[in-house]
Amino acid sequence: MKFGIIGAGMIGHFHAKAITAMTGGELHSVFDLRAEAAEKLASEYGAKAYSDMAAFLADPELEIVTIGTPSGSHLDPSLAALNAGKHVICEKPLEVTVERIDQQMAAAKANGKVIAAVLNRRFHPGMDAFKKAADEGRFGKLTSASCYVKWYRDQAYYDSAAWRGTWALDGGGALMNQSIHTIDALIYLAGPIKSVQANTACLAHTDIEVEDIAVAIVEFENGARGVIEGSTCTWSKDGHPARVQLSGTEGSVFLADEAFEIWDFMHEKPEDAEIRSTLMKGQSGGLGANDPKAINYYQHQRNFEEVVNAINEGREPTVSASEARKPVAVIRAIYESAQNGGKRVEL
Repeated sequence: MKFGIIGAGMIGHFHAKAITAMTGGELHSVFDLRAEAAEKLASEYGAKAYSDMAAFLADPELEIVTIGTPSGSHLDPSLAALNAGKHVICEKPLEVTVERIDQQMAAAKANGKVIAAVLNRRFHPGMDAFKKAADEGRFGKLTSASCYVKWYRDQAYYDSAAWRGTWALDGGGALMNQSIHTIDALIYLAGPIKSVQANTACLAHTDIEVEDIAVAIVEFENGARGVIEGSTCTWSKDGHPARVQLSGTEGSVFLADEAFEIWDFMHEKPEDAEIRSTLMKGQSGGLGANDPKAINYYQHQRNFEEVVNAINEGREPTVSASEARKPVAVIRAIYESAQNGGKRVEL
């Protein structure tokens, strides 16, 4: 499939690398309102450059677009692309409210096209093993499920672009921007969340509207309890990994980025020895924990390949808009709780 990229910033460059490496796709074109940015990225990959959205979308060869604009400006380009008859893969969060995501889903349905999300942290061997264990019921009765994103962003990060740290375009702070993939992983592994009670604050940054730390108590539909914690004010020399931790009556697994700190089950299986020998925590620092550029594009590559395969097979992608809606709904509920004295908010 011929891909076009909307947004030639940092994320657009990751998309270009992933599209170039993937099976089933090639980079065809790049759009950015800044003509020089579009030209720079396109020229690196032998693609066409556009600074006019209508002309970009009118290209009959273009089949699918990826969107890497600021979080709160995903709606308009995705609607424009869908209405032009293109499939869409949109960066996280798909949009910053569930109402906007519902608009995106309605437009995709009306046009008979697919809108999918970048949920790239689902695509690595550790997550594959974790999901398999959860689906097989190896935890027994799930009792505890939590996630922790204790990251750091300096003031210069927020000062680097006017949209950062704003409700309108960032959609929130440490939760909506930095923690959303880990919250997605928590729901993906532990199941739907029933309610949240939360507290947020901005403790270490100035001139931003949103939180740099948030803590929520979570109740899951299956009865498990847990914590969601996200921050951009927890410094570390190498960066703390993003953690997802599930425990039950028959097992515990603690994942740190792409490796396990704990893989421990009452009832052993043959694959456990291999998992412990190949996927346990080493000495690597947290992916993206201190530096937002320090992420691997191969997860985007697998994400894009899954969407193309789903389109070709006529099925819904595992990274569908309905999946991407779930963490946004949870984060919005956390914000609602925090803004109302920590009241219990049901989803």
